[in-house]
Amino acid sequence: MGDNFARAYRDLQSIGKMNKLLVIIPDYLSAFIAKGEITERYYNPGELFGEVHILMTNDDRINPEDVQKMVGRAELHIHSLGDISFLRVLSWCSFLFKPWVNKVIALAQEIQPSLLRTHGNYMNGYFAAQIKKQLYIPLVVSLHTHPDESARARTPWLPTWKQRLVLEIQKTFERETLRNADCVIPVYESIREYALHYGAKRVEVIYNVINPTHLQRKTYYELHQPPRIISVGRQIAGKNPENLIRAIRDTDAELTLVGNGEYHEYLKSVAQEYGIADRVSFKPAVSNDELCEMLPDYDLFAVHNDYWGIPKAVIEPLLTGLPVVINRRYPEPVPELDGDWVMLVENTKEGYLNALRRLLTDDDYRKSLGQRGYDYAWEHFAPDKMEQKVVDLYRELVAGL
Repeated sequence: MGDNFARAYRDLQSIGKMNKLLVIIPDYLSAFIAKGEITERYYNPGELFGEVHILMTNDDRINPEDVQKMVGRAELHIHSLGDISFLRVLSWCSFLFKPWVNKVIALAQEIQPSLLRTHGNYMNGYFAAQIKKQLYIPLVVSLHTHPDESARARTPWLPTWKQRLVLEIQKTFERETLRNADCVIPVYESIREYALHYGAKRVEVIYNVINPTHLQRKTYYELHQPPRIISVGRQIAGKNPENLIRAIRDTDAELTLVGNGEYHEYLKSVAQEYGIADRVSFKPAVSNDELCEMLPDYDLFAVHNDYWGIPKAVIEPLLTGLPVVINRRYPEPVPELDGDWVMLVENTKEGYLNALRRLLTDDDYRKSLGQRGYDYAWEHFAPDKMEQKVVDLYRELVAGL
């Protein structure tokens, strides 16, 4: 690209003449739309940028109007690189990957963003790292999973050697991204060590910004008749709520399961098998706005999650004051859940049943648990605080914002 261009580019940034953000994501935005996970200003915290470009490393196609509120009032541009997933396997062959890198750098040169942001550190992070090295643009990377724990540790070499090979190759992307980032943002504490191990120089934990406008506080703790329990999460092996469903049979409560996944039909069969299909309702998708508004109308939130960290689906009920039941994680506890603000149980039918029985019969405990969770959540996860942390970071890295 040349030193003269890079020098001129930095000079323009320093006097604040640019106000553009380039976000590179591996996600399919159409999936966010389908699930209703459209959070205000998610890609443009504080509405710092007047122009936001979202580059997807896939072949997704969407109507930009469907995700406009994720960038606030900014001018939104959506770009897609097309289906290049096969390059995850061939990425060690630089001559095969180079054309895509050049294409991304050319796009960045055309856009001339003042900041690069990636959600994750896979192929999208690798592209951002190459842009930074060529154009000297600051790079911020957020980490939403712990790949060693959530993917590699759960994918054995046999018989799934092809999938494991891809995961091993992805380490190249992960290291390159983290080593070149100006700041790495894990969205929960347990990812910090992974980020440092893979080369991150600066790490700051900033939790996911939860829906800033539709959260409502639970103001009453008298039980509905029958009691209402809600569980939110992807219906996959690591979040399989079947023990919660089985526990429901021995209570008089109703359970609402929000989410979808490969276990969806199986979970319906479990409810049918236990004779409680009339007390377990399934909602494959609920918009995030609607979900946050409806949470306080339930009596309890209960969930199963084997992954490290605290998911958004658990932060949301805590921020409303809804009492939360969740399984213990082994071998390491989750710092954000290691206290008296949630009820930790074993992932067994008996574990959930004992918790539900206590919470459904002990009014004082149920109310105090919800209030402790509310106080802890607003101290540590308040949406305005989390958004402001990102705003402050962006302003530190980009002069004139």
